[in-house]
Amino acid sequence: MAQKTLLTLYVSELKDLYSAEQQLVKALPKLVKSAETDELSEAFANHLEETKNHVTRLEEVFESLDENPKGKKCVGMEGIVKEGAETIDEFEGKVLDAGLIAAAQRVEHYEIAAYGSVCAYAKLLDRSDDLNLLKETLEEEKRADEKLTELSENVNQEAAELQEEIAPAAKTANREQLRARKTKSAA
Repeated sequence: MAQKTLLTLYVSELKDLYSAEQQLVKALPKLVKSAETDELSEAFANHLEETKNHVTRLEEVFESLDENPKGKKCVGMEGIVKEGAETIDEFEGKVLDAGLIAAAQRVEHYEIAAYGSVCAYAKLLDRSDDLNLLKETLEEEKRADEKLTELSENVNQEAAELQEEIAPAAKTANREQLRARKTKSAA
């Protein structure tokens, strides 16, 4: 069995992140278009530009390592992106926005964990230039998550209010269906 080092793990994790970021560059435009509120759409558009910068920073790290960033697929991000696409197909309006925020926060939490790990490895491997680039991205991911939390407060409330408006009508329709069944069975 080949002996693996922390450096080998570091490069492997960076390749996973590179794949994840590439997938997000492709997925985020769909979120920009699907968001109901302008503020959420704008937040996704801004994060798309940040994500492109994340890719560039990772490419700089790979260049300093004399490594190719390609060759690994991040199946974790693939699954999270797929779930987000399902949300777009299943919901609409404010409820869709609430679902998009939840999906985007899953992405951010995944990235925060991954960037936290590679920052720790870069520090242990005494790769200070890498560490500075990776920390910059980690901080942007944390800010994106905070922005999503902030947006979710209004969006989730609006989705809940919509539910309150729909609930009485649904209860009335259910009562009418039940009466119709009782009348039909009595006849």
